[in-house]
Amino acid sequence: MGRAQRGRDSWERPARRGGQRKRQVFIFTEGKVTEPSYLDILKDQGVPLADEVPVEMHIANRKADSGRKPLDLVEQAIRLKREEDRKAKRAKLETKYLSQVWCLFDHDNYTYVRDALDQAKAAGIGVAFSHPCFEVWRLAHYKPVSGSFAGVCGGAADRLPFQRGSQDAKTPKVVLPHQILGRYKTARNNAERMNGQHAAHVGKWDRDPYTDVHAFVEKALHIDNY
Repeated sequence: MGRAQRGRDSWERPARRGGQRKRQVFIFTEGKVTEPSYLDILKDQGVPLADEVPVEMHIANRKADSGRKPLDLVEQAIRLKREEDRKAKRAKLETKYLSQVWCLFDHDNYTYVRDALDQAKAAGIGVAFSHPCFEVWRLAHYKPVSGSFAGVCGGAADRLPFQRGSQDAKTPKVVLPHQILGRYKTARNNAERMNGQHAAHVGKWDRDPYTDVHAFVEKALHIDNY
């Protein structure tokens, strides 16, 4: 997957595939391993939505060693979006080619998660959010998820079927292709049922368990299967 720095100057030069310009999507991830490894699989294996503008993904903070808490990610994303909006305006890009900037972060009992979500929304930054952690989305690839994890990520991670007695357990934070390929529609359906357990008036930050990674996959990346 390309780094953000490679793609950031591509706005004012046509980025094309088969003669068609691509829309740039910049993603700030809370994790240094799990989310990037998942996104790399999507880049290589994802099935693009028909008749949509092709997307070029960039993990904007792939090499960063700090600044990975939700509020930090949102602040970085806002700065990048302002920069890319200026470039897009100079280039007079059509709306469908305008970049999107997203953050992928979890609840993980972080302070100010609600503030991070509110600031992102106000600034036009997309957020793929999981509660208590990204492992809820990984788990949804295998089984329905119900009940609460009480904000403890280990409860979700321990239920992953490849955590015990397999080679995969040696690198539990790495998402491997065989763990998810062919399971996207199951994961999306399980996530939607899981999210539906919560009353509409309950804020996303208080919904446990919850994940909307599937909405990010389809809305931001224009992928509908893998």
